[in-house]
Amino acid sequence: MRPLRRAPARARAGAFEVAPALGRALELALALALALALALGSASCRVERPGRTPTGHGRDIVITAVPLLTKELATIYPFLQQDFAPGGVLQGKEVYAFVPSTITVQEGDTLRLQLVNPEDDAHNFVLGDLAVSLPGQTTTRATWVARHAGIIPFYCTIPTHTPMMWGQIVVLRRDAFRAAY
Repeated sequence: MRPLRRAPARARAGAFEVAPALGRALELALALALALALALGSASCRVERPGRTPTGHGRDIVITAVPLLTKELATIYPFLQQDFAPGGVLQGKEVYAFVPSTITVQEGDTLRLQLVNPEDDAHNFVLGDLAVSLPGQTTTRATWVARHAGIIPFYCTIPTHTPMMWGQIVVLRRDAFRAAY
């Protein structure tokens, strides 16, 4: 094998000339490496076949009922005493939230919900045809299937918690969402 030597002056500065046989061997090796990389890369891609309906995935989701502004907090935040008093902006209400309040899933996914109520007030969780009671200081489990794309609201229907305690599940069309797995 010939040693590498400096390329003629017309070539780029710092370039080296390679013996013709070695150059062809390098080209072949690079072509094989590229072909192998492409083959291995495409083997890990998920291909949707026309005419097949993709199935959903199971998703574990934890939603917590969180007290934000309740009568018990009036001793910590003195301004709440006026807000909860007769004629106040929170008269007859308490402000709770579901956290997270927005969840995004794919059409066909099965949601395994873990609904946590860490405080002593009772709540409920209504999502489409699913209605679940959430007694104080409990964790309740439920399952819901995202059958159709759209934005589906969930909420607590206890009058003193409405309209603040709500959220939404954004269900994306299966063919519009490309999963990373």
